[in-house]
Amino acid sequence: MKLKDQVAIVTDAASGIGAATARLFATEGAKVALVDLDEAGLAKVAAEIDGETLIWPADVSNSDQARAGVAKV
Repeated sequence: MKLKDQVAIVTDAASGIGAATARLFATEGAKVALVDLDEAGLAKVAAEIDGETLIWPADVSNSDQARAGVAKV
């Protein structure tokens, strides 16, 4: 597991490339913070991942939301 004991923050994680990236990082052992505005999509992706995840519904272009999320992670 190349990413064991690492934490990955993945934006646009509710679908597409972001979701695929989150799944790959989790497969490699990372704990994954899933970030997107689509909370239902995040929950779906988190359920598909066999590993530790954090759902973070946020707009990362909003600096307050971004800072709060990073602090939470």
